[in-house]
This record gives sequence, C-alpha cells and structure tokens, in this order.
Amino acid sequence: MTSTAPAEARELGTAWAAAVQTSGFMPLDRRELQSALVDRAAALLAAVDDAPFAGAGPKAEAHAIGRWLVDAHFTQPPALQRTLTVLGPRLVRADPERGTAVLAALATGYAAALQERTRAEQERVSAAAFAARAAAEQARWASEARFGALFADAAIGIAIVTGEGEIVEVNRALCQMTGHTTDQLVSRPVSRFVPDEDDALRARLREMQAGTRDHARLERPYRRPDGSTIWTDVVLSLVRSPDGSPRYILAMIGDVTERHRLETSLRHQAQHDPLTGLPNRTLFFERLDAALAADGPGRHVGVCYLDLDGFKAVNDTLGHDVGDELLQTVAHRLATELGADRRLVARMGGDEFVVLAEIPHGRDAAAAELDRVAQRALDAVRRPIVLGPHRIAVTASVGIVQRGDGGAGSAELMKAADTTLHWAKKDGRDRVARFDAERHRADVARFELSARMPDALEAGEFVVHYQPLVRLSDQRVVGVEALVRWERPGGGRLGPDVFIPVAEETGLIVPLGRWVLAEACRQAARWRVEHPGAELFVSVNLAARQVREPGIVDDVAQILDETGWPAHGLQLELTESDLMGTTGETLDALHALADMGVRIAIDDFGTGYSNLAYLRSLPVHALKLAGTFVNGRAKPDAGEGDSADEVDLEVLALLIELAHTLGLSVTAEVVETGVQLERLRKLGCDTGQGWYFAPAVAAGAVPPLLQGPVGPS
Repeated sequence: MTSTAPAEARELGTAWAAAVQTSGFMPLDRRELQSALVDRAAALLAAVDDAPFAGAGPKAEAHAIGRWLVDAHFTQPPALQRTLTVLGPRLVRADPERGTAVLAALATGYAAALQERTRAEQERVSAAAFAARAAAEQARWASEARFGALFADAAIGIAIVTGEGEIVEVNRALCQMTGHTTDQLVSRPVSRFVPDEDDALRARLREMQAGTRDHARLERPYRRPDGSTIWTDVVLSLVRSPDGSPRYILAMIGDVTERHRLETSLRHQAQHDPLTGLPNRTLFFERLDAALAADGPGRHVGVCYLDLDGFKAVNDTLGHDVGDELLQTVAHRLATELGADRRLVARMGGDEFVVLAEIPHGRDAAAAELDRVAQRALDAVRRPIVLGPHRIAVTASVGIVQRGDGGAGSAELMKAADTTLHWAKKDGRDRVARFDAERHRADVARFELSARMPDALEAGEFVVHYQPLVRLSDQRVVGVEALVRWERPGGGRLGPDVFIPVAEETGLIVPLGRWVLAEACRQAARWRVEHPGAELFVSVNLAARQVREPGIVDDVAQILDETGWPAHGLQLELTESDLMGTTGETLDALHALADMGVRIAIDDFGTGYSNLAYLRSLPVHALKLAGTFVNGRAKPDAGEGDSADEVDLEVLALLIELAHTLGLSVTAEVVETGVQLERLRKLGCDTGQGWYFAPAVAAGAVPPLLQGPVGPS
C-alpha cells in the first residue's frame, strides 16, 4: 500500500517513523517500520478527512493503531509523546473536533494496551509471589527470598488484605505512590484509606469480603497526605481458602495520573472553543439533552440564542485579528455576567453564542427570568470595547425559547431558537425576540411555499391576468397591466400579495418575473395580430432584485425579439422605493432600457419618497398614483364643502401638474367610483385603472374590452 499511498500519508508516515524509531526495541527494520506507519497515517487521515464520523468506526481505527504501537514494542514514554507531536498538528488542523477525538482514541488505545501488558506482568508477578508463599511450606527459606524480591521490588503497588479487611502486607511501590509508610498502612483496616464518598469502591470490597465477587477493577482518585491527588487504576482479586471462603484480597494499584491528565486535556479540547475557552456546541448539546431529560414540574429549561450585529463589518474593515479579540471580549463578558446560577454560556461558532438556563420556577417566572438574562446579555454586548487604537461599539440580537417551543427534543428547540433569532434580526436588530408559535407556523408555510414555487413554475401553475389601463377622456382601453396568479392543483388561487414577497426574499422573483414578462409580451403580440387596429401597450411589474441582475437589459431585449413585441409597446413598473435608490449599474440598466424604447413607470407613487425633483435624473415616463393618494379620506358621497376632501384634492392636483411639467404621464390606481373618475378628469389625469372600469381578467376576456368604452358611461 505504501507505494500507492497518497503523498500526504507518505510524508506524515515517514516523519512518524523518524520520530519513534529510537524510542524502543524494534522487531522491524527501518523500511518495514516506515511502510507500516505510512499505512496507519493514511488510515488516520481518512478518519479525520473522509469517513463519516457517526458511530465508533474512525475512533476504533485510531484506538487499534495506539494498541499496535505497544504490540510493536514502542512502550517507552517518548514513543507516545513523539507520535502525538508529529500527528497532532496535521489532524487538528484539518478538523479540530474530529482531529482531537482521533488523537484521544489513539492515546487511549496506547494507554489501554500498555496497561494490559503491565497488568499481565503484574499478574505473573502476583502469581509467582503466591506460588512462592505456597512453596514456603516445603522450602521456606527459598520461597521467602523469591517472594520478597518479587513483591518488594514490583513497579506496581501491591497490598494484601485479609478477608476481614485488615491490611497485612504492602510493598515499597505502594508506599511511594500513596505517600504513607509501611507502619501507617499495615495492621490498619483498608476502609480507613477509602474516601467516605467513594461508595463504589466500598461496595466492591464488601462484596469480596462476603465472597460474592472475585474480581473488580476501578479507576479512582486518591488524596495523599501532602494534599496532592493522584489517579489510580485499582485491580482487586479475591483469594479463597480451600473451603471456598474469602481468605485474602489482593490489591494491585497503578498510578495512571499522567494518562488521566492527558485524557482530561483532550476531552476539554474536544468540548471547548479554542478561541474563547467557552464550552462549544458539543458540550452545549450534551448539557441541553441532560437538562431536558431532567426537566420536570417546578424546573424549566430555556435558551437565549445570541448573534452579534455587524460583526462581519468588523472583520472586513479592521481584520480578523481584531474580530477575534472582539469575540474573546464578548465571551468573557457573557461568561462573567451570565455564567452562574445554573446557566451555561457556550459559543456555537462564528459570532453566535448561547445561554442555557435551568430555572427552578414556574413557566411564567422562567419566562421573566429568561427575559432578564437576554437583556443583561444585550447590555453586556452594547458597552463599547477598546481594542488597541479602536473603540468598537456592537450590538446583538437574541432569540428566546423554552422547552416545548417548536418540539420536545434539543434539535427542535434549537431550530426554534434559530428561527427566533432570525426574527430579532429581521425586526431591526439590537433586540430580543420570543418564540411565537403562530409566527413560526407562518414562516414554515412561507418556506413550504418557496420550496414549491420552482416546481409550480415548471408545471405551468402560474397564470397571467390583465387589468385594463383606461384613457380617462373617453374610457377606452389603451393598455393592460400583467398580474400573475398562482392556480394550485386541486383548486385554490393565491394572489401576488401572498407569494411575491416570498419570491423576492428567496430570489425566485427573477425566473418568475422573466416568465411573466415573456408571457405578457407573447399574449400582447397575439392580440395585435387578432386586432391590428388596437393601439395597446402592456405594463409588467419589475422587482428591484430583477433590475439588479447583470443581464436584465439583454433578457428584455431577447424576450422582445423572441415574441415580436415592440419595445415602445412595453412598460416596466418599479415601485417608488425601489426606483428612488437606484445608482450605478442599476441606473445604467434603466437608461439602457429606456434607450431601447421601453417605457419606465413608477408604481404606487405617493407611498414612499414622493421626490419629484429626483425624477428629473431618472429615465421615467409615467407615474402611477397610489390608490390611497387617489382616494384620500374622501367618501364617494362627500360634499364639496368637506375640508379634508379639499386638501386631498389640492395635493392630487399638484402632483398631476408637477408630473406633467416634468413630461410624465399620470395613471391613477384603484379608481372605484364615478366621483373619483370625474375628479381625475378635471385634474387632467391621463389614465386610470380599477374596479370601476374592470377587474383583472384572463387573457381571453381582454379582446371584448378593446371594442369600446369600458366601465359605466
């Protein structure tokens, strides 16, 4: 495998072999060692980079490699240290969490194999010791010499305890390990050296004294007389009398403090964020799952999900080093001010933090407590942060959820938290949002709608209806506005007010808008063929997202060319707010469209900036006055003396006059009554549309409307 192994594995395996080849006896020559380690380096790289990390597969592979090192006689302490030194940077760099887990599995496998080898040796020592004691009946002087040498000089601590629990013999290694002298241990009850709180070890000793257990193994901390603590691997074996009753308990005790420290360090790295030192998402979900499992009456679980506002701007303008310092400062503040009283502060990644709170109150009291926690988090983030020459002010958005919001499990709860955080962002940032089931259902419905739209467009579920644009002087149709509808299978029509906002948010407005434009132009071309005498233009709404598309001008030109509809017969409508902010390439696109002969109209004028002066710099041909501007506060039967109507009328007249001064035609939207029609005629308004003339109709209903005046005469 070595000759075909990836270059990275060969390089890593070669470096590994060079590092460990002098750390112990090698049954392999250097070439065989290098080949073996290249293969195992490839396996470790695959465990971190390629293999799915669910289950025990990758960790088992690393565990087996650690055991192989011991089997290959690399048992000196430098062997493991050099192995981790060579492998660590590469595996952790690829994926910190997975790399750390693989290194931990390798170290655990190595320690377990080494411990098993040591234990086997110890058991052989122990067996020899007892054999020597048995042989002492026949040759006491020889057996005592052999036993003394083996027992006294063993590297592992050994104690012999009677069936009644009295220590009768200890060796030198045990005294050195525990910090006690032989006199302090021998003839003392073993229970005196077992901590009161160590119920498990006490229980195992009692079972052996009762003869109900023959073997036991535990890993336990032991506090020495000098106050230091060591970790020990305790193996207990029961020695029975010929009649089967308990006679002795043999205790073999190994010092595993260094291994325990290594495992603890690796576990900490796997569960904590290296930048901020806070618990990471792995530890957070462990604690959340545990809290939800323990949740019950009088105890509630809540989550505050926090995201910094504008953090990307800090990274982009001041650099990632400053961004990292900012995250560290925010993390320290949150941990200091919120990391107590059964709360866990964790970093989820990027600029997202989360506070898990376990609150021993009723649900309403818990909700109030979560509100206070969220507000304290906002206050902590808002305080300006000084980093070198920079004084940075940032804010945060927080989403609050409690158990049961969105579902029962941790995954569902965090989905709800993420949704709620998004609401806080969407509602203006620097604020707290609480989970709202109704709003969540609406969001889910909108998401399902957006997911269905591409297939619906492909399946032809969208249709275009047309509302006449009527010349007010003679009430004849001079144009139509194309309005899209969604005819869902099985019945049920959706109006544009339902799905257009979703399409604009998701970007689906671009393909949908292109289809509407092409369909309207094709239909208008058919009408022209069927009614050659009709002078008709078609007006199509254009979203801001469409105008910002780099190929919008080419798209319109291509559609006009494919459908045969003339550019002067097309009017594109943009809302006032979309049009007034156009600059740069977007404005150039509008000028290019106007130069082609396409008319540009401002839709719903009067609901936004209403900046007539700005219109002089835009390629605009028409204004469409918003329905509220046309209606004002006037009632259809209001008298001429109504002061409110007079004000509305004067404003409307001024708008029409200024528009005409700028060379713009004026269309009044939502014309619903004869009174409104007469007012608009007197004011010189050019065209109108609304239910007074006709609603939006299917394409087949348009030709009859071209035959004469529409609406009541």
